[in-house]
Amino acid sequence: MDATYITLPTWFAALLVVLAAWTVAARLIVPSLRWMLRRRVNRVLEEVGTRLKIQIQPFKLTKRAVLIDRLLYDPQVQAAAEAHAHAGGLPRAAVMKTVERYAHEIVPAFNAYVYFRVGYWLARRAAQTLYRVRLGYTDEDGLARIHPKSTVVFFMNHRSNMDYILISFLAAERTALSYAVGEWARIWPLQTLVRAMGAYFVRRDSRDALYRKVLERYVAMATAAGVTQAVYPEGGLTRDGRLRPPKVGLLDYMLRSFDPTGERDLVFIPVGINYDRVLEDRSLLRDIAPALPVKQSRAATVYNTLAFFARNVRLAARNKWHRFGYACVNFGAPVSLKEYLRAHGYDFHLHEKEERAARVEQLARELMASIARVIPAVPVPLVASVFVGNPGRTWSELELKTEVLRLMCELDARGSHVYIPRGDQDYAITVGLRMLTLRRLVSERDGLYTANPHELPLLNYYANSIAHLFARA
Repeated sequence: MDATYITLPTWFAALLVVLAAWTVAARLIVPSLRWMLRRRVNRVLEEVGTRLKIQIQPFKLTKRAVLIDRLLYDPQVQAAAEAHAHAGGLPRAAVMKTVERYAHEIVPAFNAYVYFRVGYWLARRAAQTLYRVRLGYTDEDGLARIHPKSTVVFFMNHRSNMDYILISFLAAERTALSYAVGEWARIWPLQTLVRAMGAYFVRRDSRDALYRKVLERYVAMATAAGVTQAVYPEGGLTRDGRLRPPKVGLLDYMLRSFDPTGERDLVFIPVGINYDRVLEDRSLLRDIAPALPVKQSRAATVYNTLAFFARNVRLAARNKWHRFGYACVNFGAPVSLKEYLRAHGYDFHLHEKEERAARVEQLARELMASIARVIPAVPVPLVASVFVGNPGRTWSELELKTEVLRLMCELDARGSHVYIPRGDQDYAITVGLRMLTLRRLVSERDGLYTANPHELPLLNYYANSIAHLFARA
């Protein structure tokens, strides 16, 4: 009997192959990968659970879709959506679509494996490649007294985008942090990694009341559930090196849901960060310093960034590249909100809007002062302070070291934290001076040193990072 053949068009045969491959992947490969990934995540959670000082809360491990649903059906979010629809004459379904979009934008997708394996490895390698990373002062006794059920918030100054990497690396032995990240990180594939690290996106300075309500409720839910958070109260990078006035938005969201009679305390840990070199220093100064070139276009900024990277690669290839000095982090004494309210005889829920806003502002200023007290004085800012104090003077090396040593002693007498690498003051001053001369911020001729007059804004930028330590009583 002759065989019967069925002829199929090439496109149809290709379609069948694709559908077969899709079925195999959906039924066999994808479930297997999910099982393997879940197993790895559980193994990481078991491992880190034995060493973390601040445990990961169940809220942080909840599926993202569940958190989005909780946010969508939160009574306050529902009421805000109803009011928004009524005020604008919009269909409620359309407003809820907007709310859902906001929720998807804000809510993170924390993955323990990505955080403690991929993210920690990347943060450590990046931080230690670029800087000599040092943990300066830590109030270990204060940290040990924090109740295990407290919600911990790291309150930090913001000098560089490296802050995120640096703190994630140094805090990984204690806890997993949840950051509020600006819109700069909402680019693919960075936003996927940022979400997996537990960060949530924030539209800074948004005036959309509906968006602010959704953000407020997410922050309130996370705080009430005990999620450890990291907040930059300045709201952005410092432009001149000085601490900026605090913005109270996220702090206010945390306080609105806080119950001073409840079981869970809210504890703020002030964190001070300082660098011998901030990678973005010149770009930040262009916003305020008339002596520097005008603000560049995005294309010019990208070009300069790539040129900077290429220059450092060339130096590394010739074995002439040096790391960008020291990056130091201090952890100050924790501030318990329950103790703070008892000491001030105050409850945020029992006062009118104006008085409450003033009280939140007062707390923010006090927390900023706590941050200011623990900002470390590292070599470059110390040496830069001397040149800024006498910008036209020529210094011998001995005179310069004597003056920097005097500043060190003054700060030590004031109770400030001076980071002295290797415990050697002479070495610390030498390192700071070398960094400034390599960058041509300071000129050296025949053993005499003078501030480069064209680079005074940049010298001021570094000196400003510790200027408040000399100003305060």
